[in-house]
Amino acid sequence: MKKLKVGFDLDGVLLYNPARIVRAPVVRIKHLFFPKKDNVFYVPTTGPERFLWHIFHLSSIFIAGGFSDIKKLREKGIIEPYLITARYDFLKPDLKRWLRLMKAHDTFEGVFMNENNMQPHEYKEKLVKRLDLDVFVEDNWDVVAHLNKTTRSKNLWIYNIFDRNIHYPLRFASLRNALDHILSIANKNEKK
Repeated sequence: MKKLKVGFDLDGVLLYNPARIVRAPVVRIKHLFFPKKDNVFYVPTTGPERFLWHIFHLSSIFIAGGFSDIKKLREKGIIEPYLITARYDFLKPDLKRWLRLMKAHDTFEGVFMNENNMQPHEYKEKLVKRLDLDVFVEDNWDVVAHLNKTTRSKNLWIYNIFDRNIHYPLRFASLRNALDHILSIANKNEKK
């Protein structure tokens, strides 16, 4: 069986982040007041902005349920997993802490961080293409919509309660649900 090459976002996918529910209202306000800035993510540049961004990322409070299943799927030869985070360079110390806690280097074929502070959707597009991923798991609807237009990967979306009215066939409530779907994709591929 050919392994599925699968990329996973960090915050909101591999890490449970209850604060991500505010994303939908914030995006609506952004679109209302800054319509020409669609598909542009804010990149903090000053010390105070970076401090606030760091505080916001502390809302990723624990490893998501189902995380251990990624390693099991890798060991069974079903997936080749990659961790791809668009976190900016100044968040590297917190990322390193999470990588240790997750034992990420024992789980993933590669770990990639947005160290050049690219726009998150463009960074993820670049990595999805470079790694030739079959599947990418993401919690940000804007990133999923962008990847659907620019890549060939199946982009699984982990939605939150405020986004539940967005209809998308590959949407899931949790990492565990997304992994069940990835396993079903692998099983279908094996039968071909």
